Amino acid sequence: MQRRDALKSALAIALLGGVPRVLAQATTTANAAAPSTRFTVETVPDLARALARQPYRAPDETLPAALDTGYDAYRDLRFDPQQAIWRKEGLPFQVQMFHRGFLFKQRVELYRVEGDSATPIAYTTELFSFPPGTKPELGSDLGFAGFRVHTPLNAPDVYDELIAFLGASYFRALGKGHAYGLSARGLALGSGDAGAEEFPIFRAFWIEQPAPGADHLVVHALLDSASVAGAFRFDMKPGVETVIDVQSRLYPRVDLGRAGIAPLTSMFEFDAGDRVGTDDYRPAVHDSDGLAIFNGHGDQIWRPLSNPPRVQSSAFMDTHPRGFGLMQRKRGFGDYADIEARYHQRPSLWIEPRGRWGKGAVTLVEIPTGDEYHDNIVAFWRPEKSLRAGREHRFDYRMHWCDTHAWQSALAVVSDTRIGAAPDPTRRLVVIDLEGGRLASMPRDAKLTPDVWATRGEVSGAVVYPNPETQGWRLSFEFRPNTDSADGRDVELHARVLEGHAPLSETWLYRWST
Repeated sequence: MQRRDALKSALAIALLGGVPRVLAQATTTANAAAPSTRFTVETVPDLARALARQPYRAPDETLPAALDTGYDAYRDLRFDPQQAIWRKEGLPFQVQMFHRGFLFKQRVELYRVEGDSATPIAYTTELFSFPPGTKPELGSDLGFAGFRVHTPLNAPDVYDELIAFLGASYFRALGKGHAYGLSARGLALGSGDAGAEEFPIFRAFWIEQPAPGADHLVVHALLDSASVAGAFRFDMKPGVETVIDVQSRLYPRVDLGRAGIAPLTSMFEFDAGDRVGTDDYRPAVHDSDGLAIFNGHGDQIWRPLSNPPRVQSSAFMDTHPRGFGLMQRKRGFGDYADIEARYHQRPSLWIEPRGRWGKGAVTLVEIPTGDEYHDNIVAFWRPEKSLRAGREHRFDYRMHWCDTHAWQSALAVVSDTRIGAAPDPTRRLVVIDLEGGRLASMPRDAKLTPDVWATRGEVSGAVVYPNPETQGWRLSFEFRPNTDSADGRDVELHARVLEGHAPLSETWLYRWST
């Protein structure tokens, strides 16, 4: 784990801790036999329901002083890969554990499931190599902070990291050829709101033993926080596009009016078209460059991300959304020129709801940041109605850890957005490059219509014309903000390309702030 990635994970965590009472009878120690218990598909939902009926207990973060360390010492606290679960059996997936320490102080209970039997994974210091002077006494039962899964992702004879669960309810996954980038969470509570955000945690995981030659792995998780308990099931299938089917059941202790379903967390510092005040050799620094939405009406939307001067939230109202995600569309090394960070290999993450989610809004939160170590982008689905206490609420979805969209769009997509000075100093020039879809096969002399408008201010000079360098098309226009009124502070710009009245491109949306 690189320092940058560890700091990004740790800085996002505000609630970590120990074992709830409902799990007390199932815990084990390194010196005790590990009793097996019966496990079914209803085991974790039953535990979550029972947990939700109890008062919340904040987790214990107590660690020996030698392990209450900084990043450098924690980096050297390593799991022995020779002792990975299922390594000796030669199964297609292997599990390695994270030790508690640094900012990852919560104890997470881990179980391996074989058939209908669940056995606790016993902690022992012999599973890890410790920095000098930090190894606990023999027989200590400090437990694990999380785990990661390895599988032959990029080559048939090499077990590469596929997914890691570490800290609160955070996890990250990879497709073939990817480098770790954005993260997902089990649940967001209060993200982007005026009050304090609440961070639910995964208290325990049950990992099903895969069959020889299996192409997928199933993991169950128990979620808990002051406001809600929950049961999650992750069915993950690695590949060029790693797909994870998520089943989530939530059991609120109180009515939840600000829940974020399928939350994504990313970073956007600057881009080639949005780098005012930036002095950096790299053209762009971001894990994601835009929010894509496929709404319930069949409209496709692209919202470029920004590093705003102040926190800003945007809500895209919808009914039964078809999908949304934080995407990394620029894929060339030259787009970032960063050998170590490999931003051009960071995955996109597309959320595909399963079933009907009803009314609500895809919500985007953008937070100012001055560096690449702080995640400052959050996206999630917020239901219109509160999730009522004492009831079960289900949200199932498919996650696509991919390069581009999980579906082949018939519309052209935005490949780049650039904004700069116009000849008139009171105006700004906006240039949008479009690629793919039916637009790509249109004759170069086609009569296409730029459909551009703004909620405030003045749009002029909109034109659409071929871009021979990309074999796509370019849409450009000038915009004069309304700076004479406070109402002109935030403006929504809309742009797309039409043939007659039919759209040929997705809709580009941009939030203009002064």
